[in-house]
Amino acid sequence: MHIGVNFGFGRADTSVSEHDIVKNETGLAVLSEELGFDSVWAVEHHFTDYSFCPDNLQWLAYVGAKTVRIKLGTGGVILPWNDPLRVAEKLMLLDNLTEGRVIFGMGRGLARSEFEGMRIPVGESRERFDEMLPMIIQGLETGHMEGAGPHYVQPRVQIKPGPYASFAGRMYTVAGSEESMVAAVKNRISVMSFLVRPVDKLVDTFNLFNDKWRATWDDEPAPVCLNVNMYCHPDPEVAKERMYKHVGAFWQQNVDHYEFTGTHFATQKGYERYDEKAKFFRERGVEQAGRDYADAAIGGTPEQILEKLDWIQSILGRYELVVAPAFGGMPYDQAEASLRLFAEEVAPKARIAYDARVAEKKLASSGASA
Repeated sequence: MHIGVNFGFGRADTSVSEHDIVKNETGLAVLSEELGFDSVWAVEHHFTDYSFCPDNLQWLAYVGAKTVRIKLGTGGVILPWNDPLRVAEKLMLLDNLTEGRVIFGMGRGLARSEFEGMRIPVGESRERFDEMLPMIIQGLETGHMEGAGPHYVQPRVQIKPGPYASFAGRMYTVAGSEESMVAAVKNRISVMSFLVRPVDKLVDTFNLFNDKWRATWDDEPAPVCLNVNMYCHPDPEVAKERMYKHVGAFWQQNVDHYEFTGTHFATQKGYERYDEKAKFFRERGVEQAGRDYADAAIGGTPEQILEKLDWIQSILGRYELVVAPAFGGMPYDQAEASLRLFAEEVAPKARIAYDARVAEKKLASSGASA
């Protein structure tokens, strides 16, 4: 069972300096290797306190130099805000430096304020993403890149340093829509989902990805990677109080940053599916969606979290887990204590239970086949 840690560089408490946000999240990232986690991830966001990690590959290079084993994931590089050649060059340089520890996660972005700041029309995000992604994969796998446009007219060039190893099996796209699932299947890349609803309400979307993969390729899809807020504390009442406090604050930041109650989605090319959600938010308020968001989080005592992970596996079967330990203004001493307790009391038991259940399912399947 793969268990990673994700960092968002958000600031809900403006009395905390931006420097302290960067310093503390980096410290937790380096600590994650000592605690036994498999991977460390960073988002890409710009311009506001919602989240500010403008170059996750640069940050991962620093973390990579401070560690020796842990995988380094971008969660993700927002392709329309970047140049395909530069993305491939940075990925391959970091992969050479860390001898194959890089995981390439990508997305296409959503917030209008970030597209405007990057001087990229938000309505071009899907076409830019779809044009750029095959170019980057070609560069990573062959060491050469070219593109005919219309957005990225790239003469054939050789990328130096060349590939350290194939990126097959270590590429993810942040996906929630059918269009994103189709793009993932087409390019043979895995799916990462930032959970905004409990998995039982999202399983149909994940099954769509799995079914499309099996119909397109002659093998099984990789497990879906779940990226979710996490808080662990030995006292159930403390865990509940802090979890809901900080999840609630982070949810409100999401609503504000992405303008989830806005009317612009109806005419925003490539994001029309968000219009129904926005209508629901405007008519019913954001409280119900906020409750779903809180229910999707993983919080409680170690025993409660283990029960939640077992429930997720009962619905999804195989999955990968990436936990976000710091969000919504949570003090970093609380986030570190939570991460340590999760690493000591949850992760080892979760791995054993997960592997046993996978093995049991395989045995039952082979018996049925016989």
